[in-house]
Amino acid sequence: MTNFSRSLPEEDLKKRLHPREEDIRGHYFRDTTAIIHSYPFRRLRHKTQVFFSPKNDHICTRIEHVMHVATVSATICRALGLNGDLAWAISLGHDLGHPPFGHEGERIVSSLLKDRGGFIHEQYALRVVDCLINYGRGINLTYAVRDGIASHCGERFEQVIKPDFSLKNLGPGDAGGAGVRDLYPSTWEGAVVRMSDKIAYLGRDMEDALQLKLIRISDVPEEVAKVLGTTNSDIIDTLVNDIITRSPDLDAIGFSDRIFGALLALKTFNYRAIYRHEVFASVSKFLFRILSTLFSYLLELFVKFRYDSPAYRSEGNLLAVRFGDFCGKMRAFYESEAAEAETVVLDYIAGMTDDYALESIREIMIPSRFELQLNDIFLKSAAENP
Repeated sequence: MTNFSRSLPEEDLKKRLHPREEDIRGHYFRDTTAIIHSYPFRRLRHKTQVFFSPKNDHICTRIEHVMHVATVSATICRALGLNGDLAWAISLGHDLGHPPFGHEGERIVSSLLKDRGGFIHEQYALRVVDCLINYGRGINLTYAVRDGIASHCGERFEQVIKPDFSLKNLGPGDAGGAGVRDLYPSTWEGAVVRMSDKIAYLGRDMEDALQLKLIRISDVPEEVAKVLGTTNSDIIDTLVNDIITRSPDLDAIGFSDRIFGALLALKTFNYRAIYRHEVFASVSKFLFRILSTLFSYLLELFVKFRYDSPAYRSEGNLLAVRFGDFCGKMRAFYESEAAEAETVVLDYIAGMTDDYALESIREIMIPSRFELQLNDIFLKSAAENP
């Protein structure tokens, strides 16, 4: 039986890219507050978890998902005697690299960057926290939190996870986050977050699909219903308690055979009945048009105007003005890294919320200023010809 005492030296785990004196909050709680106060974290409330731009207030958004991961991971850490503050910070930061429109948005962005190796949100998140927040300065997180963010991959389903206890060369995240998803966490807390990501989304996605009537409760596989339950709260409770009970004997963070079998059955069901539902296939082509059009348009603008913010106003739409303002504020950082045009455009689009991406595509087609001019013309005509 393990007591989870093995660890990298504390001075390595708490090391930052830039030296900073510890304050009353402690290293990891300070990281939590830095993440919460950042603009990318605030924008998560308007980013898709699974269901695009939901009008139903009870459907999970990206910010709710990270809060679910945080509460699940902190609960497990508390039970196993691990550092809850560290797990909380990793959880809140783990999806800061997600582009708009959820995993479908990530697939589309990756296809647009295929010549550069694609896009992986967990690795791109390092670029967000190390470089993009605060206009190129980042938020200077600890190694342990940065490592947990970069290695959280929620798409891999392992029965057990054990930290590699390695000190990785986590340079500021690369533009696009191109790379492989074979990183494992350096800490027990990072391993807990990696498991908690799956615990948090599988049951909740099923619950949302039931509420949207994409599936019926009778569709849920019998093994899932009997072993895990049919509500999100029951599923989370079963999975969390199993990890807490089994992990000490496994010398790792993991599930029992019976529970893991049911978890895989739930995953298979979700992919077949929810994530590959025809409604997503029909929406996907429109999302591709939106993101590819935005990418091409902004790339053309940047090649033309570069960092000359006032010049973007000649386009006559708010998207161009806002993008020009972004380029001006980020100029010093981009010039310091000799950023390519595609990198600048990626950073802007990846930071968009669903709503802002939809608003931006409308601005390209029918700028709000033009719409106001048309309204003025119609109103004037109506007044003159009652």
